[in-house]
Amino acid sequence: MKDMKRKEYDNALEELYVELVDLQRWIIATGKRVAIVFEGRDAAGKGGVIKAIGGPLNTRYTRLVALPKPSEREATEWYFQRYVEHLPAAGELVLFDRSWYNRAGVEHVMGFCSDQQYRRFLADCPAFEKLITDDGLILLKYWLAVDQAQQEERFHERASDPLKRWKISPIDLKAREQYEAYGRARDVMLRATNAKHAPWFVADFNDQKRGRLNLIRHLLDQLPERAPQDQPLKLRRLSGKPGKERLPSKRYWIPTPY
Repeated sequence: MKDMKRKEYDNALEELYVELVDLQRWIIATGKRVAIVFEGRDAAGKGGVIKAIGGPLNTRYTRLVALPKPSEREATEWYFQRYVEHLPAAGELVLFDRSWYNRAGVEHVMGFCSDQQYRRFLADCPAFEKLITDDGLILLKYWLAVDQAQQEERFHERASDPLKRWKISPIDLKAREQYEAYGRARDVMLRATNAKHAPWFVADFNDQKRGRLNLIRHLLDQLPERAPQDQPLKLRRLSGKPGKERLPSKRYWIPTPY
């Protein structure tokens, strides 16, 4: 399949943005609580699609949750506890860049949890998600799929680009050799935790532009309700001459080399 041109991508994204804004207005107007989980392999494109979704939205009602590894105190808590406080309130859309599913993926594959903790998670997770969705929360879960050759290409791009190098963690480097193990862990996770009230969806992200557009389109189709579109506002003319910024001293201005 030919690469999607930037203009074609931008035009398609612009059309989706109109629907995303109307969707958010519906969420706010009805007080819905929506959480979307993004999981997938390293360098699959989770950050990019989350940024694309959040682009046109009101940041007062949209939150990104990307938690670091648990603190010593958090490690002693009920496993789901630190995620609960980040679930959405009325009118909010929360986007999880990785989530409680760390235990089914990186923690299990890289040996950061015991086999008992892993098996308990697989047993407890459906009950946890049933509790929060029975309370009215809307939960959607996406796994971003990418072939290893494409993943390696992105790793090498990040390794050579000083603006992207921060995206590669020591864990990412160790996990490069665990492609098949992550695939097996994913399959177990999908079978154990897919449910009507908390479904899993897999998106092909070998082509990131198409992956973002397809995922956003699918997301909009899962939540078909929309608030009526806003009508253009007619602003009356100002009563006087437009004002200009006047500060008490020029020293407050920053330099303008550009």
